[in-house]
Amino acid sequence: MSLVELIVQADERGLAASGVACLDRCLPLLADEGEVLRPLWSGIADGQETWAPRLAVAREAMETAVISDETAILVRKMLAAAPSEWAAEPLRAWSDSCSVVALEIHQQFDVVGDRVIGAPGTVESGAYSGWVERCRTGVAAGPDGEPGIGPFVAGPLVSGELRRQIQILEILAETAGAAGLRQALDLSTEGQRVLRAVVSRRARARN
Repeated sequence: MSLVELIVQADERGLAASGVACLDRCLPLLADEGEVLRPLWSGIADGQETWAPRLAVAREAMETAVISDETAILVRKMLAAAPSEWAAEPLRAWSDSCSVVALEIHQQFDVVGDRVIGAPGTVESGAYSGWVERCRTGVAAGPDGEPGIGPFVAGPLVSGELRRQIQILEILAETAGAAGLRQALDLSTEGQRVLRAVVSRRARARN
């Protein structure tokens, strides 16, 4: 089942966790703010009762963070756009947007062939928006079955991010209660470590 199909079928818990996990994996871009979303995971476990207040706390913590990087600002905007209402449709729209943003952010740090993809919102990134959506819908495949289009194949960061998004939605659909959320959090933490290592290597290379 494609990522888009999984998002369409997910319930409130799966959608909220999927959106939070996408942003969680991008938090290495925000330096010391890597733990800011962790209390929100508990809000997902309790659903409607605690989602809104935990979301408000996370937003406040993110707003006080000193952020100058354009991509990190995008992560903060996505958290600000999260719906306070615990309802499937607003959560689905938000989760879907988080999915796209996370893939585009991973594109920024990935290499496809001999070319580094530009930052989200740039002309280069826009040229690949159809490529991202084809990955999400599963209608294109490159060598060895990796998501891709034409001569381009998804790089390791994008492939890994796409795989984690799919796995998290599958786990939450199949595993009830806290156990499913723990598995989703473990996967997200793994992805966060991967991106943090890439960001650190880029920073060392610049220096």
